[in-house]
Amino acid sequence: MSDISEDDSEIFFSVKFLGRVQVVRPGGLEVLNEAIQSLKTPDRFNPEKAAKRSKVLLFLSLSGIDILENKTKFLLYSCPLPSVSFCGVNPSSPKVFGFVAQNTAADTYHCYLFQSKKFSHVLVSLIGDSFRASKKETNNTRGERDLKVEALRHKNKLLQKENEELKEKLRLTSV
Repeated sequence: MSDISEDDSEIFFSVKFLGRVQVVRPGGLEVLNEAIQSLKTPDRFNPEKAAKRSKVLLFLSLSGIDILENKTKFLLYSCPLPSVSFCGVNPSSPKVFGFVAQNTAADTYHCYLFQSKKFSHVLVSLIGDSFRASKKETNNTRGERDLKVEALRHKNKLLQKENEELKEKLRLTSV
């Protein structure tokens, strides 16, 4: 199931959340496989691994990926797109996909794992497309900002020149 919001800037899918695992590297299929293997080994001291598999809504927008509990719509995790370093489908189990995102506050990486019967390849492609679009938007914004700064510098120079001319006229009239 998927839906697109009215302004076409957000899309969501209903998927099964398998869990979140801390990983040591920012990406790669081997990291995805290691995270899947890690979820298979129960750990009663890690509540994220012990959590049962539940249905969630995976919201995707140009600003980030939000994971909401399906029934209560409680926000479980929010990952800004610039923090996402990898996304992929598990080659040995094409229904399983995941992405790796950096927690900048703790300087750690987490792999978020999901299962979807039909949409895993589509979702990985959409996450990649959103990431690229977000980067372009960031670059465009930066370019626009640079142009504005340059225009303000030019205007500042003109005003300084006008100020000097007015000072000179004032000095000549007072003498």
